[in-house]
Amino acid sequence: MMKPLLCLVVAAGLTAYGTFGEKDFISSNTGFAQRQLKHMLKETESRDSLAFPRTTDKAGKMTTTSMYDWTPGFFPGSLWLAYEQTKDPAWEQQAIRWTEKLAPLQHFTQHHDLGFMLYCSYGNAYRLTGNKAYRDILIQGARSLSTRYNPVTRSIKSWNVFKSWHGEQQYRYPVIIDNLMNLELLFFASKETGDTSFRHIAVSHAETAMHKQIRPDYSSYHVVCYDTTDGKVLARETAQGYADNSTWSRGQAWGIYGFTMIYRETKDPRFLKTAVGMADWYLNNKNLPKDKVPYWDFNAVEKGYMPGIRSNALNVKTKHRDASAAAIVASALFELSGYVGARKAAQYRQAAIATLHSLGSPAYRAQEGANGNFVLMHSVGSIPHNNEIDVPLVYADYYFMEALQRYRVSLN
Repeated sequence: MMKPLLCLVVAAGLTAYGTFGEKDFISSNTGFAQRQLKHMLKETESRDSLAFPRTTDKAGKMTTTSMYDWTPGFFPGSLWLAYEQTKDPAWEQQAIRWTEKLAPLQHFTQHHDLGFMLYCSYGNAYRLTGNKAYRDILIQGARSLSTRYNPVTRSIKSWNVFKSWHGEQQYRYPVIIDNLMNLELLFFASKETGDTSFRHIAVSHAETAMHKQIRPDYSSYHVVCYDTTDGKVLARETAQGYADNSTWSRGQAWGIYGFTMIYRETKDPRFLKTAVGMADWYLNNKNLPKDKVPYWDFNAVEKGYMPGIRSNALNVKTKHRDASAAAIVASALFELSGYVGARKAAQYRQAAIATLHSLGSPAYRAQEGANGNFVLMHSVGSIPHNNEIDVPLVYADYYFMEALQRYRVSLN
């Protein structure tokens, strides 16, 4: 029954573009991404060997971070995707080299992003090579991530402290919607070891986020702060969005992707309902531009939404686009389309394909050798922090490449 449905969905999803030429579109964009990665690899030769590409400076030159930032896994992850797309041993060699630099992270416990840091790198490495040493590092990473779980809050602590934009108030148990993405590492460890504690933590965190972080209309709060004595919510605020009651675009993207993945791992219909609700809210929102690349916040500079007194969002009136959010959503929609009925599946595929065509156009795709050798332009890190505004971001490229790979697989 699945093959005819898939054929129906593929055909419906290609209505606007035609079935011919889409493989060429994918190949053109993956080939361009690979050329940019080659340029970036050459650029890294003059840098610290433990410096990982992140974004660009004001002069348009690549800037890097240490392995202990939240983003180091995306560059080796992109190298693995290049290897998956080409089967070229040269890509595998570079992917191994950059992945294995991250081995110390298996014992890291200072923030919640081990899923991004390890699963994008070592997760792809193990998936594509079957190297048991990579599996063992992932399992230890899951143990480290689990130390941040509190059974009272039923959540994994994101940051060690969050300072409100409204004044001097600080919270000691903040949980951000991004954290959903790290649960995939825990599900992996549970399946590989048979230790159900990893799965219990992942499901508990997902349930808490579903009830406390997602609004009744399926938009999302960015940060929820908990009282560790009774688990009650102390505050619902934003860190990287426009206002506490607004919807930060990348946060909504993390939610769509995260709950889709959680449904894959649990087959619990509550999580599918949440993923679908969040996707529908995103796609049907009146403020989503026609090219499906969202503004950095759906409610930026709108009446009824006010940034905190310390937030740089007060000073930015331009409604910047966030290509990273678009890439994350496109990748998520390809997967989500496989879990819903034919009509909605076609809608999600069509939206994902349209998003990729926008991102692959000159409006968002850089020229070769430019843009610090990143693939996509026009992403936003954090306007409230006055940081990474209208720049390339390494994770935008990673999810763009992943979405293209998912599209490629769906056509075969």
